[in-house]
Amino acid sequence: MVLCVLKVMVPINYTEFINDPINLVKNNVVPMDRTDDATGRILLVKFTMGLFENPLADFSLDHRDLAREAVRKFIVLLKNGKNGNITDLVIPLPKKVSKILVAGSHADNLGYQCGGWTISWQGFSGNNYTTGTTIFGATKLAIDSSIEVIYSENPDGNFVKSNNFAYAIVVVGEHPFAETARDSPNLTMAEPGPSVSNVCESVKCIVILITGRLIVIEPYISSIDALVAVWLPGSEGQGIIDVLFRDHGFSGKLPRTWFKTVNQLPMNVGDSHYDPLFPSGFGLETESVKELVTR
Repeated sequence: MVLCVLKVMVPINYTEFINDPINLVKNNVVPMDRTDDATGRILLVKFTMGLFENPLADFSLDHRDLAREAVRKFIVLLKNGKNGNITDLVIPLPKKVSKILVAGSHADNLGYQCGGWTISWQGFSGNNYTTGTTIFGATKLAIDSSIEVIYSENPDGNFVKSNNFAYAIVVVGEHPFAETARDSPNLTMAEPGPSVSNVCESVKCIVILITGRLIVIEPYISSIDALVAVWLPGSEGQGIIDVLFRDHGFSGKLPRTWFKTVNQLPMNVGDSHYDPLFPSGFGLETESVKELVTR
């Protein structure tokens, strides 16, 4: 008889869940040869892949470099310039400035970048449970050490005005969640995200959205100079900064329609009431410094 090891995704009542199939086998409801067959096929795949000889990943490979490249390619530039004119562009951001503000609840938080199903079922908050680079940390790495980069989670307008920042990178969105734990009837961003206007009304601001789904952002669009959807970028915040400073170009496109309000939902391309904030497939593109030089 093949030893049957159950691997399940039941987070709470797992003891009862495991006991149920055991009892079904003992009472001949599920034949033992059916259990052996299923288990044997799983083990065959693992033996074929060599997981019993080499169960761990090869850390000599450039996993983080590959993850950083993926981030650069899937994030989407939704707005660039208050009015969208060629003379009004905000991105690429200049590196040679005196002082930069990095703000927002998600700007220095690896857990928020990674989302749910990271380390724990509902994800985590903070920088202590995995290795990576936050957007705040990546900003400091990307520019000269002589430039002052200040982080403040939720600065007020007076603080922003009095510090003479060249611009602000504001990172907001949703907190990590999985399954039904964060079902929402209104799809709003987490506090203090809505207070993004405190910054954007006082200095040129680039808003970065970290979220695993589309959320309501229409009320803030007019006050934002540039807007980037980075979804859940994981551990490599440097991939985001790569495109903000034009080391690489923006190329990502929206996989679905971004609505204005939840009252529009459901809304799909081709609907008679199709009136999106951003249509499916939308995404502004930019060229990298290398592309401009070689063009």
